[in-house]
Amino acid sequence: MRFILSIAVVSALPSFFSDKPFSSAFSAKPSPSNRSFVRRSITPLRMGSLPTVPPADPSNVTILPDAAAVGARIKALVSASAREAVSARGRFALAIPGGSILDMLTGMDPADVASWAPHTTVVYVNHKCVDMDDGALSTHAKARHKFLNGAGGWDGVDVVVLDGSADGPAEAASYEEKLRGRDGGALPRDGGVPVFDLALIGVGDDGHVGSLYPDRDEVAVGGDGAPWVLPVGAKDPPSITLSLPVMRSAQKVVVAACGVSEKYPQGKSEGMRRAIAADGETIRSFPAVGLRGVATWVMDEAAGSALGDAYLK
Repeated sequence: MRFILSIAVVSALPSFFSDKPFSSAFSAKPSPSNRSFVRRSITPLRMGSLPTVPPADPSNVTILPDAAAVGARIKALVSASAREAVSARGRFALAIPGGSILDMLTGMDPADVASWAPHTTVVYVNHKCVDMDDGALSTHAKARHKFLNGAGGWDGVDVVVLDGSADGPAEAASYEEKLRGRDGGALPRDGGVPVFDLALIGVGDDGHVGSLYPDRDEVAVGGDGAPWVLPVGAKDPPSITLSLPVMRSAQKVVVAACGVSEKYPQGKSEGMRRAIAADGETIRSFPAVGLRGVATWVMDEAAGSALGDAYLK
C-alpha cells in the first residue's frame, strides 16, 4: 500500500532548542500507519526566521586520541545500548548512517552481537535512491558487506530497506510506511514520532546530517502530522532522510567524527567547530547545530582541535 507524503514546515522554532524533549518541542500527533497523507507545499524559509543555537555543553563532547579509539567507543556504545534496550523491553531500535560509521561497526564481538542482533531493528538515517545491491552507492550493500552478513554478522537483525528505485518521493513514502508498520516494540513512539534507542549520526563538512543540507527547506520540516522520512533531490541520484525531529527524538544521539588525510590534515575540525561551538549558526546555515541540545559528540583529537579551551580541557 502506498501513501502520499505530507510536508509541513516550521517557519519559526522558538521551542526547538528548549530543554524539553523534542517530542514536546515538535509535537506530532500519532497517525495510523495505513492512513494516507495529504501533500502540502514547502514554504521557503528566510535565514532570519530561524533562531541561532547556543553552543553545545562541553560535558557532552568527548575527544579521543585517534580514529581507532573513536571506533572502539562507538562499538562499545552500540553494544551497551543494545544490551540495555533488550534487557528493558526485549527489542533494540538502531538508526545508522553511511560513511565512516559503517567501518566503526565492523568487527564487533560475535558473541556479544549474537545476544542482541535477533532483537534489533536497523533503520538508515539516510540512503541514496539506488538499487540495494549497488556496491558503490548503496549504504545497505556496504553494510551487508562490512558487518551485517558473513561470519560474525548480525544474524537475525531486521533491517528496513528501500525498494531500490530512483524515485525519491516514492521511496520516502514507502520507507515511512515500512517504519510505521513496525510495532511499538520494534520501533517505539513518543508524541507521534519514532524513538530509537540509539541514533548514530555523521556530519559533513558543510554541516549536513543525514541528507539534510544547508539552505534547503527539508531541514526545518516538523510539526503536527509532519512526515518522518523526507525525499531530498539535492543530488543525483536523490536520497531519503529521517527528519531532524526524528533524529533528535532518539533516547541517545551520538555524533561521531574522525580521520585525517593529506587534503584535510586536521580532519573535520572546522566542521566540528561550527557544529558544536560556533556562534550565530542556525539549523539552516549548518544543520548539525540542530543536534547540539541532545547529542553526545565523539571525535578524535584532529576533529576536536578547533573547538577552543572550554572543550579541550
